[in-house]
Amino acid sequence: MKIDDAAARLEALGNRTRLQIYRALVRAGHSGMPVGRLQDRLKIPASTLSHHIKSLVAVGLVSQIRESTTLVCHANFDAMRGLVDFLAAECCADEIGCGGSQSAA
Repeated sequence: MKIDDAAARLEALGNRTRLQIYRALVRAGHSGMPVGRLQDRLKIPASTLSHHIKSLVAVGLVSQIRESTTLVCHANFDAMRGLVDFLAAECCADEIGCGGSQSAA
């Protein structure tokens, strides 16, 4: 993952409402959640919800599929895993002491 993509996704999730939306969609699993149910669950106005979902869709964290007359939102689990992997990929890479010598401070 490119650092700009990771930054955009983290920025999107840095908003409280968007984070609530995303967590609700992650909890819903692969079946996703209709926009109306998401609105009822989070108790936010439709226009506000639409604005925040648009931001999550723009960075690839959420997709929307129309099923008949219902718009269903889905968390993009591959994007989520990619972001988590990006954050953890270099964990402790510069740490001294993995078999080397580290002076006590």
